[in-house]
Amino acid sequence: MTVIGLDVGGTTMKAALTDDSKTLVTEFRPTDRTDPVGGILDFAADLAVHATTLGSPARAAGIVVPGIVDEPTGTALHSANLGWRNVPMRALAEERLGIPVAIGHDVRTGALAEAVLGAGRDAHDFVFMAIGTGIAAALVINNTPYPGVAGWSGEIGHVVVRPNGEDCACGNRGCLETYASAAAISRRYGENVPAEEVISRAENNEEKARRIWSEALDALADGLAATTLLLDPDLVVLGGGLAKAGTALLTPLETRLVVRLKFRPSPRLLFSNLEDAAVKGATILARRLLD
Repeated sequence: MTVIGLDVGGTTMKAALTDDSKTLVTEFRPTDRTDPVGGILDFAADLAVHATTLGSPARAAGIVVPGIVDEPTGTALHSANLGWRNVPMRALAEERLGIPVAIGHDVRTGALAEAVLGAGRDAHDFVFMAIGTGIAAALVINNTPYPGVAGWSGEIGHVVVRPNGEDCACGNRGCLETYASAAAISRRYGENVPAEEVISRAENNEEKARRIWSEALDALADGLAATTLLLDPDLVVLGGGLAKAGTALLTPLETRLVVRLKFRPSPRLLFSNLEDAAVKGATILARRLLD
């Protein structure tokens, strides 16, 4: 029983065709910034055709997107990075594909995969934080991501950590995302140097890179300290592209978080142990449509 799992990122779309627990195909495609909705639908349709050519037509699809998502209605309400508002994504995808489609929030769906398959599967309650092109989080309660009243939960990237700081795409100033996302690190360093290279240069004691990476770590620690004091998690699972920095991220972040929590212990920080957690979560959503 083949299903489509598709994760839409700010830079890249990742997808898989799976048959039960076996992955048949994994594909990547750049996110179309000029027509992101059309690009998503085209990619999903191509995946459906591919499944048919393999002799196992797709029975359902899960598509997960960034920004604000109303999962019950399948509506992509808003994405600052991709510039859409009130897109009836489920209706459009079901019309295009002719199969049931589940629409999810990329980070909440990644958290679902962590709860079912990954680093959070024995925790029951935890926070998943994805640090990539943008930054978002998901609160998992009893192995279920909490969406909030209208799908707005988890927008930690737009919590102001530097009042009157740098302008953010959301319209505010000083948001966490403007200092600590991979896109922000690259932008603040300049010269079209990607974030992973900035971190490498910081590790090699280049002064400019060290300053920008240190400011990113301070902002992340401030965001996590506020999250910890508000939600009291025992575990924070870190995912997204920036998590690939490994100990260059984890060790100083743990140290800075401890300093900020004066009267309570800090939660455990673990990296996601899943490759493409949001794709796996999208696959879980698709399979649940067929249960």
